[in-house]
Order: sequence, then C-alpha cells, then structure tokens
Amino acid sequence: MHVQEPIELTKGIPGEPCPIAQTLDLIGTKWTFLIIRDLLIEGTLRFSQLLKSMKGISPKTLSLRLKELEDNGLLERKVYPEVPPRVEYSLTEKGKRLEGIFIELKRFGLELKADH
Repeated sequence: MHVQEPIELTKGIPGEPCPIAQTLDLIGTKWTFLIIRDLLIEGTLRFSQLLKSMKGISPKTLSLRLKELEDNGLLERKVYPEVPPRVEYSLTEKGKRLEGIFIELKRFGLELKADH
C-alpha cells in the first residue's frame, strides 16, 4: 500500500471542477450510493439481487445506474455465456477505494444517532 500525500481542504478555482463535487456527482444519488454500498459489502451481485435489495428502484433505473458506474470505471460487469445469460457486477479497484468514504459516512451517521 502506498502512502498518500496529505490533502488539505481549500476553496476551488472558479471555472475548474471541484474534486469533492465530482465525487458527489458520481456517488451522490440515492440509488448509486446503495449499489456501491451493497457491492462493497457483498463483493459480487447479480442484477436480480441488487433489484431485490433496493426497495422501490425500477429495473430501468437500476440498469442506468449500473451503466453509469461502469462507464466511470467503478464497476465491472461480467457476462457468462449461459442460457439464460448470467450477469454479475462487482466493484473495480477504483470502486473499492470508496470504502473509506462509506465507513466515515456511517461513523458520522452513528454519531448523529447517538447525539439524539
């Protein structure tokens, strides 16, 4: 594991994309966040398993979110040549790097809950 350079919070430069905003654009929607969370926990899931674990998501929305994650290099889609075809989704190494962010969000959420 390589040592990461410390990063300090600074205001962005007008006209240049903010790295925090870019990350939130990528993972900030409700369904995308839950897809990543489930794949961080489970490792690999099929479409039907993801659909079942996310009450209220439509198959069309799930397909769109999975495609976005794949296009952004966070998710890998593996199709097995079976009848019917079996498709499995798992996070790429880039996607797995989000785990620390998710853990810190959970930690903050637990602290919020304890404060009430």
